[in-house]
Amino acid sequence: MAPEDVDAVRPRLTFFKVMAFAVGIGLLVLVVEIILSYGFGLKGSANPLAWWPQPHGFIYMIYLVATALLGFKVGWSLPKMVLVMLAGCVPFLSFWVERRVAGEVESGLAAARR
Repeated sequence: MAPEDVDAVRPRLTFFKVMAFAVGIGLLVLVVEIILSYGFGLKGSANPLAWWPQPHGFIYMIYLVATALLGFKVGWSLPKMVLVMLAGCVPFLSFWVERRVAGEVESGLAAARR
């Protein structure tokens, strides 16, 4: 990786980390909304989180973009990119994958700087 590539990866990594965290929190809120809706029968305006699924979907789409931008820049394979994208669909998994991906990319950046 050339030094100019290293400089281009850093903001993409930051964007990915922020979006992975946002999607992880958003997914946990979505789980609460689903529990309120189906577990407690709170439908429509009775559910205080009934508005959340659509914003969560939008946030997830931004996470997909962040993952693609980072993945294409650092040269991930398509299956790896898809697996990282799917991590945003499993509660708590996006936090673990974000830490793992960030560590992997940051070590690659450090090696490229040398």
